[in-house]
Amino acid sequence: MERILSEIRSFEGVLELAPQPGSEHPRVSWGDYFFYFAPDGQVPTNRQPYATIVTKNYPDDAESRLDAPDRWRLNIHVGTKIAAELLGRAPAEARTPEADYSAEDVFLPHPLYGAYGWVCVVNPAESTLDTALEALRTAHRDDRRRVERRRGDDSAMKG
Repeated sequence: MERILSEIRSFEGVLELAPQPGSEHPRVSWGDYFFYFAPDGQVPTNRQPYATIVTKNYPDDAESRLDAPDRWRLNIHVGTKIAAELLGRAPAEARTPEADYSAEDVFLPHPLYGAYGWVCVVNPAESTLDTALEALRTAHRDDRRRVERRRGDDSAMKG
């Protein structure tokens, strides 16, 4: 996890939200990480993060068995095209009854958001780490483009 955190923290304009116990953030989010392109340092209220690292099960999302010791999951919004490349089929078709969401070091569609271009990896390691780091760079770049496009749209509307 430290290698992934170090890589993401090096991205220009990244905002890392890492809720801690006792913070104003929901208790379930404490100890997890949420990443945005937000060079102003403000957590966006109008969009989701482009990547997360979760360290525990969430309501309706327990298939990865993250409550077991030393388990965590990297989630990345890569879009449907890249998700299809990583998964070997369209993300909307990738969730199958036989999928083992607890498998480690394997790209899978996100258990809840896979159809929307989210992929995940439990405990990324040798088989997935380099590809996951590249996917994170791409996701950050794509989020940056969305933010800059919106900013351009806003200034065009003001002008």
